[in-house]
Amino acid sequence: MKNLATRTYSGILYVLLMWYMTLSKFWFSPFFIFLGLVSIYEMLKVRNSKTKFFALLFVICPFIFIHFIKDRNILLYIFILTWTFDSFAYLVGSKFGKNKMFPNISPKKSWEGFCGGLIACVILTILCLNFINYSFLSALIVSIVIPFTASLGDFLASYYKRKSNVKDYGKIIPGHGGVLDRMDALLISIPLIFLLENLSLIN
Repeated sequence: MKNLATRTYSGILYVLLMWYMTLSKFWFSPFFIFLGLVSIYEMLKVRNSKTKFFALLFVICPFIFIHFIKDRNILLYIFILTWTFDSFAYLVGSKFGKNKMFPNISPKKSWEGFCGGLIACVILTILCLNFINYSFLSALIVSIVIPFTASLGDFLASYYKRKSNVKDYGKIIPGHGGVLDRMDALLISIPLIFLLENLSLIN
């Protein structure tokens, strides 16, 4: 119970901090540079004597691309969708999850949870459409794509942890682990949004 309370409070603080820093003109770059450096350190520590090139590429790219996403609102939208997906995937998966996605990599992730998270993202997008500065089609596509990229990021991060026989990337966030334990679901989504924005595929 104590661990759940700690996890809840630190999770709320993390979300509020990310929200504020994403919209801050002054703190945005320093904050995400700091998170990037901590994430690199965590990955290097976990990989230790193992091959590091692709693992570091997985971590470094999003923390570079994030500084070149022009619209901070779309970035915040991606964060909110990811948090929504994670929360509902966990809730639905815990209650109804029977069919595991990749049990050897992430035993707790189920297809039922994934579908629950995806549906929640679509519903959130429909409810908040008036606050999103994009067409309905663009917003809907993003809300469907994010659960896939979030899951892929989560699975890749879990894969590297399992290969190194560690539970968490660190202890910097009480009840959650390291920065990478909270950012993993965003590591594929950020480069994708950068690409979609620069190809004018979201408008």
